[in-house]
Amino acid sequence: MMLAGFDMNTLVTIAIALPFIGAIIVNSLDRWPNVREGATLITAVLLFIVVLALYQPVMAGQSPEATWFYLFPGLSVSFSLEPLGMIFALIASFLWIVTSIYAIGYMRGHHETNQTRFFTCFALAISSVMGIALADNLLTLFIFYEVLTFSTYPLVTHAGTDAAKRGGRIYLSILVSTSVAFLLFAILATWHFAGTLDFKAGGILADKASPAILSGILVLFAFGIGKAALMPFHHWLPNAMVAPTPVSALLHAVAVVKAGVFSVLKVAIYIFGIDTLKALPATDFVLYVGAFTIVLASLIAMTKDNLKARLAYSTVSQLSYIIVGAMLASSAGILGGSMHIATHAFGKITLFFCAGAIMVAAHKNKVSELVGIGKAMPLTMVAFMIGTLSIIGLPPLGGTWSKWFLMMGALETHHLVIVGVLIVSTLLNIAYLLPIPIRAFYSTESDKQQSGLKEAPLPCLIAMTVTSIGCLLLFFYPEPFYALANKLPGVSL
Repeated sequence: MMLAGFDMNTLVTIAIALPFIGAIIVNSLDRWPNVREGATLITAVLLFIVVLALYQPVMAGQSPEATWFYLFPGLSVSFSLEPLGMIFALIASFLWIVTSIYAIGYMRGHHETNQTRFFTCFALAISSVMGIALADNLLTLFIFYEVLTFSTYPLVTHAGTDAAKRGGRIYLSILVSTSVAFLLFAILATWHFAGTLDFKAGGILADKASPAILSGILVLFAFGIGKAALMPFHHWLPNAMVAPTPVSALLHAVAVVKAGVFSVLKVAIYIFGIDTLKALPATDFVLYVGAFTIVLASLIAMTKDNLKARLAYSTVSQLSYIIVGAMLASSAGILGGSMHIATHAFGKITLFFCAGAIMVAAHKNKVSELVGIGKAMPLTMVAFMIGTLSIIGLPPLGGTWSKWFLMMGALETHHLVIVGVLIVSTLLNIAYLLPIPIRAFYSTESDKQQSGLKEAPLPCLIAMTVTSIGCLLLFFYPEPFYALANKLPGVSL
């Protein structure tokens, strides 16, 4: 699929510029809400069409590229689309459409203020995500990574309450401090030893320094990419839950956290290279920090009665699946981590859509308040069940495949502890998620408190239905993402 009149390289620039232009247009339509929201949806659809037009060229082995400008010889702001970036761009652009539909119903149903600012910042965030997905070097990735942080800050503090402002301060302080204290130094060290910041198949750091120095750089990257929420730099994520639910969906499925784990995978594959990672002592260290995060975040999730907080800690846990996949430094591990970007996105956004629908329709945000609510909101809770089963990784839902390949990767590299962690994590997923829809439908407790409730506005229902279907389709038709992941350097399954 190629858009008439545009070559591939031009489409790369359009993919980044289109949401930015959309943000300007949306911001100018404050007096006409219907037109404003129409402009949001049109921009989102056009972006997805542009990204989709680049799919076949990437699958054919081409790398559409664009260079904006050079800072000095060898260091430029430039873009190149490869298979991992294609996965991220496809997910982000498609889910922007769905989240925009959901946001229209949520923002109106919840009578939110500053809706124009919300949709404007949302578009700016997606523009930043496209810049990250298409970045051709670490400098470009770093620039758009930081723009994403600042463009999402107004979304986190959207409510304007003291709690929202506190959550925003924590969000900004952790993400900026980790970038400045760790990520920037990792990038400078990479430039010093490799003489380039370009992403290249097989990596650019092989034999450029001692294993000890390269291990130090790897640790700086792991903790410097704070959006990946690796413990102990994860607190920004649950604190950001004070934001409206569409923002939570943006944070947990479409943009911020996926930008984090995408960056970790990108660094692992294109800066270090799988072969180099296998030889570094720090690879196992980061691997087990990821494993620790998986288990501890799941245990914390079990203690949370607030539904969004429970889902937030679930996200902290699930993100480290991708970090573990990267640090396994094997074909199956990289494949599983890459596919988890897609499968987790659809499963978790479904759960957050359901949480927001419950808030809009029932004004409830605690797990203990949801007993019997399935009878009043059956569509919402069926969607919640589907999202739950996908996060757990049970057939016939998409989450099955990413967990399957991660397990294969752990076995392939003889990391039996990681096999145990994945099994324990799955059991914990069952423990903190599955009782919610079961009690919603089958509880024998009194459910009189749910009488008079009804489903959320239609746009919310449409959005969660689409993502629920996506969870199913990813099981029966994972080929588009599997094929992309299988083209990554060092992956051959």
